[in-house]
Amino acid sequence: MKKIELEIVALSHSITQTHSYAVVLGEVNGLRRLPIVIGGFEAQAIAVALEHMQPSRPLTHDLMKNFMNAFSVELQEIVISDLQEGIFYSKLVCFTEHDTIEIDSRTSDALALAVRFGCPIYTYENILESAGILMEDSNPKKPKPEAVGVEETGSAREDLSAMNLDELETLLNEVLEQEDYIRAISIRDEINKRK
Repeated sequence: MKKIELEIVALSHSITQTHSYAVVLGEVNGLRRLPIVIGGFEAQAIAVALEHMQPSRPLTHDLMKNFMNAFSVELQEIVISDLQEGIFYSKLVCFTEHDTIEIDSRTSDALALAVRFGCPIYTYENILESAGILMEDSNPKKPKPEAVGVEETGSAREDLSAMNLDELETLLNEVLEQEDYIRAISIRDEINKRK
């Protein structure tokens, strides 16, 4: 299968749902976005690396990078390789002097390591097709990774069940314009459920 390269374009959080974050990956030279819900610690680990902050003591992902460097293990790339029941599965593709090794990883941890190593992030077409969101090409400039505050209404899921597909598609476009990726995930899942 052909791999599609992604980059981190945003890190969002929900004001009303503590510990609920989404890292938004964008297709390199494309318009599709892949929002992935992650935990608070992993969101912090990604944000620290994106902002080039230097904590006084190494965080877990910094420790992992230091460990890999000490034993001459190079993180070549990460691959978001599977999506099952809304859960993304990833692999770390590592090289040593004598071997290539694929290591199973949570996607959030893989992304935190990818940012630290500066390695590429890939996925497959079928994953982007089923979980991705197509953005309108209204702003041709390349977005800069940034943290975006997002609020999700508590009754969002109930509102969605009463809407028809056209209304859902319109709402999806509206929330994407507002960069409300958490709500976009719910709307996308509702649309996919009906198709």
